[in-house]
Amino acid sequence: MLALTDFSARLIAWQRIHGRHDLPWQNTRDAYRIWLSEIMLQQTQVSTVIPYYARFLERFPTVTTLADAPIDDVMALWAGLGYYSRARNLHRCAQVVAHEHGGAFPETVDALAELPGIGRSTAAAIASFAFGARATILDGNVKRVLARVFGVDGFPGEKRVENAMWTLAESLLPDAAEKEDVTAYTQGLMDLGATLCVRGKPDCARCPFAPDCVANVEGRQRELPAARPKKAVPTRNTWMLVLKDGDSILLEKRPPTGIWGGLWSLPEAPDEATLVAVAQNFGGEAHLERLAPLSHTFTHFKLQIEPRLGQASGAPAQAMDAATVWAPLSRIDSFGVPAPVRKLLDALTGSLI
Repeated sequence: MLALTDFSARLIAWQRIHGRHDLPWQNTRDAYRIWLSEIMLQQTQVSTVIPYYARFLERFPTVTTLADAPIDDVMALWAGLGYYSRARNLHRCAQVVAHEHGGAFPETVDALAELPGIGRSTAAAIASFAFGARATILDGNVKRVLARVFGVDGFPGEKRVENAMWTLAESLLPDAAEKEDVTAYTQGLMDLGATLCVRGKPDCARCPFAPDCVANVEGRQRELPAARPKKAVPTRNTWMLVLKDGDSILLEKRPPTGIWGGLWSLPEAPDEATLVAVAQNFGGEAHLERLAPLSHTFTHFKLQIEPRLGQASGAPAQAMDAATVWAPLSRIDSFGVPAPVRKLLDALTGSLI
């Protein structure tokens, strides 16, 4: 097995030559930019994050501008990136930093981990990249690297296995006091998992640990890390109302928690008859046109959507309030809408306007 004392030195040397050095959030000690990127990168690929990161910095160049912005503006910019609790926590975290920490992020892992939306691994990444702290990370990429290199059996999401990985990760930290070494080590873990030790077909031939890696030596790349125990994914059904009034569409704000929390979405109902009643409450006709169904898969279930198109023809029986709006299709970008709803509206735009 690979000597533990050799791991960090070999990884740092590899990262400095072969690692990633030109990502938009690299080559800076700006805690705000680093924090923003780390939150966006949670369960999301770099290529997807880059344009969102650029738009957020353009609209919110400092933590204070983000803290002072309306939550609707934040959600609108986040729309399509998924895992929307991150956006709500992002806004709350910015407010805490701006109003309780004088606009400066705390420098220790423990203090960072107390902020909204920042867990142990993310706190360590921010502390390492922004302040050169000697702290270990353990995100999905790192778990995959450790499982393969050291032959860690078991599903990494299981508490027992995760605890063992934390202990292993802590033991691998470099002793170097140089901030640049700590940063290179942390970045190297991320780079190795993202570019070589990938989930599908790892590029073992270019890996600096290939001669010692348990998965490579024993041909267990597909076995390690162990997959999540399979469970049947339930399907939930919902009917969505696309109610048109001129060139506008009726949107409702979803509750602050739950799926798509805080976003603007189409009115929903558990069945078609109830959806007709919803349409009539907002001045819609009783006849609704059937549209092509679509599905959206979440982590724990699949949502089957039955959309129906209706026309508003009279005064609404139900009064409009702050959680309901007629949104012009030409301005739909200013409303944070879930990805499948945006997909549905984009497909209909030509025939609706």
